[in-house]
Amino acid sequence: MIDTAVFETTFTRAFGVRHPVVCGGMVAVGRAELIAAVAESGALGFLSALTQRTPEGLADEIARTRELTDAPFGVNLTILPTVEPVPYDEYRQAIIESGVRVVETAGSNPAPHLPAFRAAGIKVIHKAVSVRHAMKAEQLGVDAVSIDGFECAGHPGPDDVPGLVLIPAATRELSIPVIASGGFATGAGLVAALALGADAINMGTRFVATTEAGVHQNVKDRIVANSELDTQLIFREFGNTARVARNAVSQEIAELSARSGATFADIAHLASGERGRRTVLRDGDLDGGLWWAGQAQALVEEVEPVAEVIRRILTDAQRLVAKTLPGLLV
Repeated sequence: MIDTAVFETTFTRAFGVRHPVVCGGMVAVGRAELIAAVAESGALGFLSALTQRTPEGLADEIARTRELTDAPFGVNLTILPTVEPVPYDEYRQAIIESGVRVVETAGSNPAPHLPAFRAAGIKVIHKAVSVRHAMKAEQLGVDAVSIDGFECAGHPGPDDVPGLVLIPAATRELSIPVIASGGFATGAGLVAALALGADAINMGTRFVATTEAGVHQNVKDRIVANSELDTQLIFREFGNTARVARNAVSQEIAELSARSGATFADIAHLASGERGRRTVLRDGDLDGGLWWAGQAQALVEEVEPVAEVIRRILTDAQRLVAKTLPGLLV
């Protein structure tokens, strides 16, 4: 455990964690070992509900995480259109019956799930990619918003607004805690987010490149080697922009999608999530499928244990606030 809390914010007080750092839900990555390590380090981590094939599997993964830590952690429930129907109500019930106290929702409107979560005393953080969606989430009654800038891995939305603008634009309008997401991997990023009005930072790509993340070492090493230029935006032509690591598959998707009259069916065989999880994350074939990575990979210098990542972020942030920044005042 990190010995002292360096920063106390409305987020740390509201969610009962020691540090204003979040590991958001990541499909095929947000498993017990990683999330328990995040929790043990005093941050808030989210298991990925849909990483588990069934609601019963999710309940088992929650129990497995509890065997590894007594610290708070949550579950991410991402609500998106899928080829095969997902029993979201059953996953929600598994979360409630397992006694989870915090849920991160993402994707579609969380309104259908909020009454049940509220009745169970569960706090909800909703991920949004625009100020208007964040404001709507607050009106619905969520307890915090995670605002995703254009730099993020996954789905940055259609507006292309980077965090430097999006974060203060959101915090100006919201009265609930705001978690800054997209482009964060360092102590300087934490200080910047707090200065822009956020109450915490969310990191995904940085946590993939940790010892405890259950992905192939090739993936972790590639994140360290990559620069800010080594991501690619895909699916924009189909109204579902996604940022992934640049590789042979993402480039082929981009080329096929740019052709006149292209439809998603033309690239569906390349875009299979199962292909990415199995061939890339499990087997380490970096050109075998799509895998998520944000521009923050340019800031990742080595693969380290989660506790060391968080310790360094906090100590670097503390040094900036206590020594470097005051020294600029004359």
